[in-house]
Amino acid sequence: MIGEGARAGEGSAGARRATMDTNSIGPERAMGSVLAFDFGARRIGVAIGDTELRIAHPLEVIAYEDNRRRFDAIAALIAEWRPGALLVGRPGDDPAHPLAAAIARFARRLHASFGLPVHLVDESLSSWVAGRRLSEAGIAARDQGTRLDAMAACVILETWFAALGANGQ
Repeated sequence: MIGEGARAGEGSAGARRATMDTNSIGPERAMGSVLAFDFGARRIGVAIGDTELRIAHPLEVIAYEDNRRRFDAIAALIAEWRPGALLVGRPGDDPAHPLAAAIARFARRLHASFGLPVHLVDESLSSWVAGRRLSEAGIAARDQGTRLDAMAACVILETWFAALGANGQ
């Protein structure tokens, strides 16, 4: 089944209303904790959130480039946090984006490896919003480094929460 997504930056940090589309893998089951991933070729930002409180927190950055180590780290996070669903940021509806195919493979592998529903969320503005938040917190752009990836995952998660609320869920 392909299920829910939303546009980054449309949650608490954006001006536009969040919308849902049909881009997820697996059964609808997202109560409790949710892990969000900002996928990159070199790093994966991770955030954790709670579906009842709809609060998201940047968690960590997985800085491995090989998939085995990445999925070992993800398995440890899933064992620790026991999420009901996983979110993966995707670059809008642009199939020509350099990471679009890799992100789709990552989402499918998450579902196949852990049996959890995986929701794809439009991350178009997530890095910009994350950078702005870090700058507002007094962290200079040159010092943001990997914090930006975890904060972008947090923005992706907040976007999904906002889309749930906009759709009465």
